[in-house]
Amino acid sequence: MIVVTGATGNVGRPLVRALVAAGEQVTAVSRRISASQVPAGVRYHQADLVEPENLKPVLDGAETLFLLTSGDFVAADGNLSDVLEVTRAGGIRRVVLLSSQGVSTKDHSSELEDAVTQSGMDWTMLRPGGFHSNTLQWADTVRAQRVVTAPFGDIALPTIDPADTAQVAAVALRDAAHNGNVYELTGPVAISPRQQAAAIADALGEPVRFVEQTRAEAKAAMVRFMPEPVAERTLDILGAPSTAAQRVSPDVELLLGRPARTFAEWATHNISAFQ
Repeated sequence: MIVVTGATGNVGRPLVRALVAAGEQVTAVSRRISASQVPAGVRYHQADLVEPENLKPVLDGAETLFLLTSGDFVAADGNLSDVLEVTRAGGIRRVVLLSSQGVSTKDHSSELEDAVTQSGMDWTMLRPGGFHSNTLQWADTVRAQRVVTAPFGDIALPTIDPADTAQVAAVALRDAAHNGNVYELTGPVAISPRQQAAAIADALGEPVRFVEQTRAEAKAAMVRFMPEPVAERTLDILGAPSTAAQRVSPDVELLLGRPARTFAEWATHNISAFQ
């Protein structure tokens, strides 16, 4: 049995489907989840990692855990060590953590990874960079005005399809040979916001205008839904990424036996969100 936390998110949903397709028994866990959000016959459970005791009912018979901590978990001062203590006591022996490329580049703390490596369980770290799906924040203005507004229009980063991250997670969860490994997950090529807007336009078959924000304009928009220091740090990373953050990793292709999907492929597959 494999327990998947964050099972209703952009990575969790395709991960549950991939595991079921591979014949695995899965329990899907999320703070808000229903039968309509999981494949038929999949066991599901509502739980918040901030209260790890709520995970106990799903641990019987499970040995492997996909661990995804949301921004809300961090904002609520969730304690990952408590989560790991409960899951280990419940029989979990292996953990695959969805971490961040920022740990490699030193842009983010290694605190969550440290908790996992110190848990006494076997582990695998997945470090994706930005996701193609982050551009869904543009969907409203593309639908209404055929406009994309973003800062740093020509700075390119190798974003990844969350479905590719899910496929890699499925491989790692199903094979203990990945224990102790750290995988950096990127798309096949770095792409800028202006190029992403052009790819969406191509998928739509209609022009989409790109409007470059100033840093101040971008910050004013971001602080509506995140603390100011987080907004500043995010803008630092986007506006002046390190060489490491811009590097394309081979790990997706090594694990999946095929190249990572391009942003254009993702946009075509998800174009209904922008129509």
